[in-house]
Amino acid sequence: MRVELLYFEDCPNWRTANNHLQRLATKLDFVVQHRVIASADEADALEFRGSPTILVDGRDPFAMGNEPIGLSCRIYQTDDGTAGSPTLAQLGVALSRTSRPAN
Repeated sequence: MRVELLYFEDCPNWRTANNHLQRLATKLDFVVQHRVIASADEADALEFRGSPTILVDGRDPFAMGNEPIGLSCRIYQTDDGTAGSPTLAQLGVALSRTSRPAN
């Protein structure tokens, strides 16, 4: 499983997402790859949905399809309301679904 964290430095929420991913990395046997998005042009070219974006095997498990593209902080819906990162539990569910072998 390939897990990539896309972010831009000025958004503080990527650190929370990274901490959650690092906690899950050993348990689910993956390495978090980091990619800094440095410009609005790069964000547009990558269809970057905001910081932080987590890609699992190239797919965004949290994409709803209506997120704005660009260099901005991203908002996630959690059980506690809106947040700047998925919760540890949300990430665990998304990554566990991806790490299961296909039937």
